[in-house]
Amino acid sequence: MTMGWYRRGMIALDGFRSFTSKLLLKPPNQEASSKICQKRDLILNKPKLSGFSTYSSIFRRLGLEAGVNRNLGNHFLGGAKRFYYVDRYQVRHFRPRGPRRWFQNPRNVFIVLVVGSGFTITVYFGNLETVPYTKRTHLILLSNSLEKRLGETQFQQMKEGFKGKILPAMHPDSVRVRLIAKDIIEALQRGLRKEQVWRDMGYASEHIGADEGSGHDTLVALEGTLEGKWSRQDEILDDSWVQQSRKKGQERGSQAATSHLDGFNWEVLVVKEPVVNAFCLPGGKIVVFTGLLEHFRSDAEIATIIGHEVAHAVARHSAEGITKNLWFAILQLILYQFVMPDLVNTMSNLFLRLPFSRRMEMEADYIGLLLMASAGYDPRAAPKVYEKLGKVTGESALRDYLSTHPSGKKRAQVLAQAKVMEEAFNIYRETRAGHDVEGFL
Repeated sequence: MTMGWYRRGMIALDGFRSFTSKLLLKPPNQEASSKICQKRDLILNKPKLSGFSTYSSIFRRLGLEAGVNRNLGNHFLGGAKRFYYVDRYQVRHFRPRGPRRWFQNPRNVFIVLVVGSGFTITVYFGNLETVPYTKRTHLILLSNSLEKRLGETQFQQMKEGFKGKILPAMHPDSVRVRLIAKDIIEALQRGLRKEQVWRDMGYASEHIGADEGSGHDTLVALEGTLEGKWSRQDEILDDSWVQQSRKKGQERGSQAATSHLDGFNWEVLVVKEPVVNAFCLPGGKIVVFTGLLEHFRSDAEIATIIGHEVAHAVARHSAEGITKNLWFAILQLILYQFVMPDLVNTMSNLFLRLPFSRRMEMEADYIGLLLMASAGYDPRAAPKVYEKLGKVTGESALRDYLSTHPSGKKRAQVLAQAKVMEEAFNIYRETRAGHDVEGFL
């Protein structure tokens, strides 16, 4: 009789073990755990059976008394138990998982700070470049080849978009613009002391022609001084940073970055559109609209504008703008967590993007002024060109603050009084006397 009860007890025990192992394999949930706890409490309060341990001792042997703390042959439980612990009230407390748990370790935080700081410093100082003439250092994350490909791709898209409006190479306006641009490019070569001679400038249409020739008509020098014509209450342009930057660059012995100009395939495109605009894409692609030629008829005026646009390519302002927009976007994403998005966008444009853009425009004005002077065009025409450009495009009292370009009158005022005008005029006189001036950038 006793042996029969013993066999039945062992069979019941084996069955109970099989049942509990199946329960442990299921994902825990609140309802299941509450039922198990209730059953366990009922079992723990039952009287003892003769010859056998209580169900409480069975639970201890199975590892169920103080939560699931033993493996029971299931290899999944060994990894799961580290994410929670059971207190003395049999309450499970789950530990944080993911990055939050990882960053709670001070050692991990220290490693991230050291590695991140080292990476940031390496990227920053490894991609600093010096702008010609001003010796200003700026961060450029785009490679020379990528910047050039972007410019060439945009140039091809423009040619397709303006198909039927591109003037032929033999058109008088095309010939004139190409010859003026050729003078500017040759001046750039002298200014940078480039040993490599760029390929002869070509026209972007299918047929290239026209005889070589150059006209150098200069605009009459500005009469009188520009002081007193405009109030100083809206003046925000200041070129003192240029001289300070040049002085620091000379003390450091900084060399201007010009490797991005290697392999430039200079091309000119004249588009028949009433747009008063011109620009130079990375890679040496110059685009001029006929609307600009209708308002600026002298060679010196056109040389001023082309020199300014070429200066943007020389200083890599396009790549700098892309790099700055990347950092601004990261900063905006951080500020979005604390400030309204509309306010962040407005403040970032007003205090970050626009001031940087206006500084780049001033930099292009100065470099372009030296280029046109070295090409044999009177630099004293430049201030009048910018003043006229402001009138043509339309200005407001807030343009100095709310535009990427400074107002025309302010550009004219600063440029006419800047030290660079004296340098440019000396280069112009030497050039007209037949003496080439080199290395002025």
